[in-house]
Amino acid sequence: MKIEIWQWGLVLLSSLAFFFLAPLVKTTDAFYKASSKNKAPNIFVLTGSLVISWIFAKSITNAANLGLEFGIVGGVAYAGYYLSFTVAGIIIYKMRTQAGIKSIHQFISQKFGKYAMLLFSVLIAIRLFNEVWSNTMVIGSYFGAQGSPTYYWAIVIFTSLTLAYTLKGGLSSSIFTDAIQMILFSVLLTVILWNLFSADNFSTKEVLYSGTWSFDLGLNLFFAAILQSFSYPFHDPVLTDRAFISSPKVTLKSFLWASLLGGLCIVLFSIVGIYAQQNGLTGQAAVEVGKLFGLVILLVINFIMITSAASTLDSTFSSFSKLIAIDLKIHKSISFGRISMLIIAVLGTLPIFFNAEILSATTISGTMVIGLAPVFLFWNDKTTSSSFYLSVLTGIIFGFLLVFNYFPESFIFTKGKYASLLWINIWGSLCCILIYKLPLWIKR
Repeated sequence: MKIEIWQWGLVLLSSLAFFFLAPLVKTTDAFYKASSKNKAPNIFVLTGSLVISWIFAKSITNAANLGLEFGIVGGVAYAGYYLSFTVAGIIIYKMRTQAGIKSIHQFISQKFGKYAMLLFSVLIAIRLFNEVWSNTMVIGSYFGAQGSPTYYWAIVIFTSLTLAYTLKGGLSSSIFTDAIQMILFSVLLTVILWNLFSADNFSTKEVLYSGTWSFDLGLNLFFAAILQSFSYPFHDPVLTDRAFISSPKVTLKSFLWASLLGGLCIVLFSIVGIYAQQNGLTGQAAVEVGKLFGLVILLVINFIMITSAASTLDSTFSSFSKLIAIDLKIHKSISFGRISMLIIAVLGTLPIFFNAEILSATTISGTMVIGLAPVFLFWNDKTTSSSFYLSVLTGIIFGFLLVFNYFPESFIFTKGKYASLLWINIWGSLCCILIYKLPLWIKR
C-alpha cells in the first residue's frame, strides 16, 4: 500500500506541475507549430525534445528486457532504431533546402497526388494510435497486474492528466514540457546507474561481456532495426513535425545529436536488464530490479517511466491534432485540434483491454511501412504516382506476412529470435525498391 501511495503521488505531482507550467496558447502557429513571435526552438531545446519524445516508456521497458534477454547486444540492437534520426535529418534537410518542402504531407501530395497523401495519413494515424496504448500499458503495469482494476485506473488517470496539459498549448506545451522531462530523465537515469554500479560484483566488465554478438542472440533485431530506420521515421509525425519548426541547419544538427544521444540513453538503460540478468531475475527487468533495490529505486524507475511516457503521449496528442487540422486541412481552429486530441486519447486507450504486446507496436508497424523507404530515399528522382502505391502496399503485405507467420522458412538464413523479422524486412525492402522503380522502367 505504501508504494502505491507514493506512485500515485508521483503521477499526480508531475502531471499537475506540467499542467500549471505548460503555456496556454492563443494562436494556431503556437498550437500546431510551437512558433511564438517568429521564435523557433533552438538546437538545445529541439534536440532535447527529439530525444525525450522518442525515449518512450515502451522503449526503455523493451531496452531493459532486451538487456535481460541478450545482454549488451540487446541494448545495442534496440538502439539501432535511433539511426532513424540521422536518416530523416539528412533527407528532410535536403528536401527543405533543395526543394523548399515545408511538410511531409506537402511532399507526398505534390509528388504522388491527393489520394497518396490520404493513404500516408492513414499509416501515420495508425502509428499514433499505437503510441497511446503501448506507452500507457507500461504505466499501468507499475500499479497492478495486467487486467486488474488498479492497472486500468492508472492508465485512464495518467492518460487524462497528460491530455489536460497538452490541451492548453498543443505542440508548444509538448516542446516546453519536453525540456523539463529531458532533465528529469537524465538525473533519474544517473541515479539508477549509480546504484547499479555501486552494487557488489557489478562493473563495466560485466556489462561488456554480458552478451554474445551472434544473430541468434540479438543481431537479428539489430540489423532489422537498422534496415527499418530507412522507412520507420517517416511514418512518425512526432519526429517529422519537429523537422520543420526550426531552421534547416538547426534541425539537421539537432537530429544528428538526437541520433547519438537517444541511442546512448537506450544502451545505458539496457544496463538495468543486464543487472537483472547477472542476478538471475525474471519478468519485467526494470520492475524486478527496482524491487531488489527497495522503495527508493523502485520509485525512481517508476518516475522515469512516467516522465518518458508523458513526453511521448503529449507529443502524440499534438501530432494527431496537427494531422487532422493542418495536414488534412479539415479545420485549422485550436478548438478542433483539442477535440482531435480527445478522440485519439479515447481510441488509443481501447487496445489495453485486448492484451496487446508492446514490442509488437514497434516491430510490426516498422515492417508495415518499409514501403516508404524508396519514397524518401529517392525523393528527388522522377517517378509516377503508381510507384508510391505499389511500394507502400508491398510493405503492408510483408507486414501481414510477419503478423500471421506466413513467410517461407526457406528464405530465412539465420536462426534465433527475430530471424523472421530480419529476413522479412530484407526481402520486403528489396521488393519495395524494385517495385517502386518498376513503373518508370516500364514507361521508358
